[in-house]
Amino acid sequence: MLIALLEAIGLGAVFALVLVILVAIVFLIVALVNMGWVALLQWRDIFSLDRWTEVMVTIGRSKLRTTLTLISVAWGIFVLVFLLGLGRGLNNGARHQFARDATNSLMFFANKTSIPHQGYDVGRRITLDNRDYDAARKVPGVEHIAGQFFIRGGAMGGGEMMTKRGGKANSFQINAVHPDAIYVVTSHKIAQGRFLTDADVTQRRKAVVIGQVIANYLFPEHISPIGEWIEVANVPFQVVGVFSDSEGIENERQLYIPVSTAQLAFNGQDHLGMLEMTVGNASTAESKAIIDKITAQLAERHQFAPDDVQAVRVRNTVEQFERFSAMFFMISVFVVVIGLGTLAAGVVGVSNIMMIAVKERTKEIGVRKALGATPNSIVFMIIQESVFLTGLAGLLGLSGGVFLLDAVGKAKLTDFILDPSIDLRIGIAATLFLMMAGALAGYFPARAAARVNPIHALRDQ
Repeated sequence: MLIALLEAIGLGAVFALVLVILVAIVFLIVALVNMGWVALLQWRDIFSLDRWTEVMVTIGRSKLRTTLTLISVAWGIFVLVFLLGLGRGLNNGARHQFARDATNSLMFFANKTSIPHQGYDVGRRITLDNRDYDAARKVPGVEHIAGQFFIRGGAMGGGEMMTKRGGKANSFQINAVHPDAIYVVTSHKIAQGRFLTDADVTQRRKAVVIGQVIANYLFPEHISPIGEWIEVANVPFQVVGVFSDSEGIENERQLYIPVSTAQLAFNGQDHLGMLEMTVGNASTAESKAIIDKITAQLAERHQFAPDDVQAVRVRNTVEQFERFSAMFFMISVFVVVIGLGTLAAGVVGVSNIMMIAVKERTKEIGVRKALGATPNSIVFMIIQESVFLTGLAGLLGLSGGVFLLDAVGKAKLTDFILDPSIDLRIGIAATLFLMMAGALAGYFPARAAARVNPIHALRDQ
């Protein structure tokens, strides 16, 4: 009974809130229509030099009040613009962290066991191999997959080894991979030639794809690297492709060779240090199901506990990117709410100040009406002053916000804030909204003033 009563009260409160919001919307629409009609009737005042001179004189009489109004409204626009731009910068920074690797990728790294299993003690080293690659590529949901052999056992691509051509030599990072690695490292783009193929792996070809930095270092401008031979760790390889990288030249200091060729040339047997793959449009739950399937396969083949998270470590960019996206969405919502709240405070301040200004000018309004001024002309006079103040303050706040965002972007204080900026259309829309709100703030006290009896206004003390 009590629960039913509470539910009924809750539904009634929601209904009342919706009704109030609808009434407020209708009320504002009617007010906007009336303002539009007044502006249509008094459009000549917009181009009247006398009227603008009068507005300036009126504003000049209350310099302190005008200054405080400008600061209040400009601060609201400034905070809104700056927070929106900062939110975009944070979002750009987060996406930049994922820019090199696909946001739908999984990576499996071999490690040491941490749980005893079937008579094996902890601390046993797990080594992936080609059969793990063959089994994983058959798992449903796996789109592109590549294994990587770490020539020197490095966890980040095998380390650097000497690469030379003629009298030029330098150390560059070597990646021994399958052809589908190009789909995982999405920032790489083939500039010349091609990437590795399945035939290169099957036939253990001495093919190599080099970064643009390496190509520029080893080859003169008039010589195309494609088809030329270079030495990688004293083993000759033929250049079949050159790639560039959108994330900077440091990522172009790498070269790619077939995983099978590296295993043969550098005594790697059939070992792999990592499996990397993309999973298409899989959700976080689907990606975890793929991880569980592949981990179970590896646990069965290498005899470690399936729940041993240390034996094979997994990097799930699907889950990471989803978390970052959710976090920055909440930040964006928070930024918008705070910005709009600050803007609303400025609008309320304008409304209060306009009410005070109209009250102070009661006698003036009475004299105007006694001399034949129409209610519409009085209403438009107040609205014109309000819109001018809010528009000027909005432009100042917008300019200040854009200037500060540009300064923060050029300073590059952190990689997590990248290119903080705001779409000018949003800034201009916010300023126009503020001007409309300023017009409403001036309209209601102006309408009340226009209805005052001239005799009563002249008697006002």
